[in-house]
Amino acid sequence: MNKINLPQAANLTSPNPVTVVCTLKPDGSTNLATVSWWTYLSFNPNMIAYAMAKTSYSGEMVRHTQKVILTIPGAEIADAVMGCGSTTGRTTDKAEKFNIELMEVEGSDIKIPVHSRVAIQCNLKEFHEVGDHYLYICNVEQVYGNEEEQALFAWNGYSQLRPAN
Repeated sequence: MNKINLPQAANLTSPNPVTVVCTLKPDGSTNLATVSWWTYLSFNPNMIAYAMAKTSYSGEMVRHTQKVILTIPGAEIADAVMGCGSTTGRTTDKAEKFNIELMEVEGSDIKIPVHSRVAIQCNLKEFHEVGDHYLYICNVEQVYGNEEEQALFAWNGYSQLRPAN
């Protein structure tokens, strides 16, 4: 074993799950942010967690509205998902900019990408400072799935998005 840094470890542990965090903006539109770390926390009660940079506009929206939908994006929108991770939603409509078709989710004002394998509708339970990120812990309200979509994963230290097969 050789000493390596944490970003190098991320390369060695690829693929990593990727999600698109969908939040409601003040104007009623949906913001989309690509997040490279999320996990299931509990199945009783149903809970998940994800991490976002402290400066994230989507994180600000989640803290304000207490609502979020995490989606596992489908392979068809890989390039758009990568773009969502490098553009701020504070001044950009990412769905329009990256030509991402959105659909409604029952019981939510937040829309999600049509090409999603899974959508996990949540309310924010709490968040904690973890270095340069916040860890968001959420209660799961509803889960939707589409087995026809192929899930995206992050590869090579999050430099590529593609299916795992």
